[in-house]
Amino acid sequence: MSQVFSMTGFARVTGRVSEAMGFTLSLKSVNHRFLDLHMRIPSGAETVEMQLRRILKEKLRRGHVEVTLNIERSQKADAGYDHALVAAYVEAFRAAAAEHHLNAEPDLNSVFRLPGVLMAETRGCDEEMQALEEAVLRETEGLVAALNSMRAQEGALLADELRAGMQRLRGLVDEAALMREKVQEAYFERLTQRMKTMLDGGFDADRILQEAALVAERSDVEEEVARLRTHIDHFTGLLEQGGEVGKKLDFLLQEMNREANTLLSKTSGVAGNGTRITEAGLGMKSEIEKAREQVQNLE
Repeated sequence: MSQVFSMTGFARVTGRVSEAMGFTLSLKSVNHRFLDLHMRIPSGAETVEMQLRRILKEKLRRGHVEVTLNIERSQKADAGYDHALVAAYVEAFRAAAAEHHLNAEPDLNSVFRLPGVLMAETRGCDEEMQALEEAVLRETEGLVAALNSMRAQEGALLADELRAGMQRLRGLVDEAALMREKVQEAYFERLTQRMKTMLDGGFDADRILQEAALVAERSDVEEEVARLRTHIDHFTGLLEQGGEVGKKLDFLLQEMNREANTLLSKTSGVAGNGTRITEAGLGMKSEIEKAREQVQNLE
């Protein structure tokens, strides 16, 4: 038996790039007609985003997937600054003050805002982003596997519920099939009596019986019962086959609903077993609707 996947799942992983930098990457998916990737990636990590998109498109088929990458930087005092550059700025400031006979000292707050002073702003940024990309990508395959594991568990539960629903639906179809012949007889008898009453004796009996038989045949639900059974078999077969079956199952349920509607229209107004078939038909529609709600979340 192959696996079917739900589109609902969540997975998260944390990692470290260096002593000063860590990250958290999470995937959250819900149902969607197609694969819809929504990326929440910090500015400067665009290359990471491109790689993540490529991998996720290879591993996932359907679903709205939120991808969130958070970067954590430690606020250590040894983050450092460029000593030589600061000394040069201070020396230049004092030289200018002396040249213009000003009594002033440089403001370190202003100096640290000058380009290139803080090492975290300039040095190693490219290398840091490269290291981040490598660290994130090392964790991505396992993260997707964890997401798919949860989706597989949810999919297995949905598949069990759908199989149980198809068993209940088949029972209702079998019930309608058992009552079909008696309903036909009752319908034929009712039509015959009505025609006799309307014509009040002045009629061609054989012709009336032929017409009544034709109308009764048109009200027969044999074809609907046969098609419903075929659709149920196909449905359960697709569940066993597994894979990306959500759209196919939804289409089959639409066809089942159409057959149930036709069955109901044919048996409306027929007393006795006809009423029982109508009740079975309404039960069929209820089971089909439940299954359609569940199938919407299958990949």
